[in-house]
Amino acid sequence: MSAAVSRTRGRLITLEGGEGAGKSTAVATIRHWLLDRGRSVTLTREPGGTITAEKIRAILLDPDTGELASLTELLLMFAARAENLDNVIRPALARGEDVICDRFTDASMAYQGFGRQLGSAPIDRLAELVHPDIQPDLTLLLDLPVAVGMARIDQRDDGRDRFEQARDGFLERVRQGYLEQASRYPQRFAVIAADQPLETVQTSIIETLEERLS
Repeated sequence: MSAAVSRTRGRLITLEGGEGAGKSTAVATIRHWLLDRGRSVTLTREPGGTITAEKIRAILLDPDTGELASLTELLLMFAARAENLDNVIRPALARGEDVICDRFTDASMAYQGFGRQLGSAPIDRLAELVHPDIQPDLTLLLDLPVAVGMARIDQRDDGRDRFEQARDGFLERVRQGYLEQASRYPQRFAVIAADQPLETVQTSIIETLEERLS
């Protein structure tokens, strides 16, 4: 990488969506598209990305954790995010690398703001505290009906995690939270219908990248 390129800030590309949306496959598609264009790429996820953040992830996803106060859950999410930002995302962007992050603060708005019904205020305050300097350059929202996503989850061997076991309309509120954010920030969000065949979804992702990042 040349010195001129290394001084140019990389781009933060985030993947969002409900359970079973196929974000892992989408991450691979985006990574290959960027690499084919000579970009350096860092992959990370939330919660997670560092040793400490992965430990927080384990607590949050483990069904044995049981019920958590909604605010406790949100604070744990942002604690993991702060670690990921300081140790992975900011350094990679500063090196001029593009970062693909599986979930970011939009997930907190969808899951805790809408799903847990905390509202937007605490998420906005924590985002301002933890990453006032960073917002995604592009967010791909893989949208699909909750029933379709859960049917996919139930085909896995590892069962449902703590969030996937939630009831009382939680996952429906999460989906609506995502769609509301996409409607509010159309310049950043691109909504991909994730209930289509895999090849169709991949084509939609590539077309979006060509339009938004080329």
